[in-house]
Amino acid sequence: MVSRLKPPGATIIPTLRYNDVAAAVEWLCRAFGFEKHLVVLEDDGTVAHAELTFGNGMIMVDPARDDAFGQLQKPPGQAGAVVCQSPYIIVDGVDQHYADAIAAGAEIVVDIQDQDYGGRDYSCRDPEGYLWNFGTYDPWSTTSPDEVAA
Repeated sequence: MVSRLKPPGATIIPTLRYNDVAAAVEWLCRAFGFEKHLVVLEDDGTVAHAELTFGNGMIMVDPARDDAFGQLQKPPGQAGAVVCQSPYIIVDGVDQHYADAIAAGAEIVVDIQDQDYGGRDYSCRDPEGYLWNFGTYDPWSTTSPDEVAA
């Protein structure tokens, strides 16, 4: 059996860029259950940077920018392409999470369903087009891939 231990905190923290960071922060908290860890405001009151947590994970939310680095990372609507990565977030009560996401206006792209590997999950897009995946499958569990296939 493969034993996998959960780390105490996130060591991989994705950064997502949004056109309207303040609206994105509020929506992500309301729709998906993220919690504000840190929100940094500019002098004009706009959000310069935000850190949101979910369990022991974290994402950073920053504004879309037109500088050199901003050209490397854009919100999906500005990228003109299919999203090439998306987070998978382990949730308890995935059916309620799904209902809350729908109520908040998430675009469901893969309906909630049981998976043959034991998880239950769904996929959706947020208002700016990012793809999110939520479910009960926990790769940190002590179940090995061979046991899942059996």
